[in-house]
Amino acid sequence: MKDTIFLFFKVVIQTSHTAIRDAVKELETEATYFIGNTKNVQVLETEIIKLNTDHLGDGELN
Repeated sequence: MKDTIFLFFKVVIQTSHTAIRDAVKELETEATYFIGNTKNVQVLETEIIKLNTDHLGDGELN
């Protein structure tokens, strides 16, 4: 059976960016990740779903 599922990951970061949206954008476009096959599941395709970060301010990170 072929299907689409969504997996959510928690990623804790430390960044030199002053705006969180810049850190998110960098991760979305430059990060390398790997989700491999298991005994019963063959991974056919993966992608990072881009977030709408327009609502995030340009202020400093806390």
